[in-house]
Amino acid sequence: MLQKGLTHTSRLTVGREHTALAMGSGDMEVFATPAMVALMEHAAMLAVASSLPEGSTTVGAQMDTTHLRPSAVGAEIEARAELVAVEGRKLTFHVQATDRGETIGEGTHVRFVVDRARFLAKL
Repeated sequence: MLQKGLTHTSRLTVGREHTALAMGSGDMEVFATPAMVALMEHAAMLAVASSLPEGSTTVGAQMDTTHLRPSAVGAEIEARAELVAVEGRKLTFHVQATDRGETIGEGTHVRFVVDRARFLAKL
């Protein structure tokens, strides 16, 4: 059962493949915003995964985030997601990314619970 308060923390060591230069979102070798967002989504997905009905999954629908400070290649990034609202199939998370305990990004992420087979049948 999905209840407010479910959390998960995902971790990542920044590699060159996670930089703005490599991802095409900028021209510097620093942790890219798209990589931070993906780590936040990963944390949100896993926060609720074990509480979903059989055959269900979640899909990302909205991300409102701010990237506050840079992180270098080799940095250990943690992204924490907390489920803060459940409205039917709509799940809202507070997400936060940190580097050495300092907040580097935060925001709100919305996911929807979907039936995996029905969702894939739409392709």
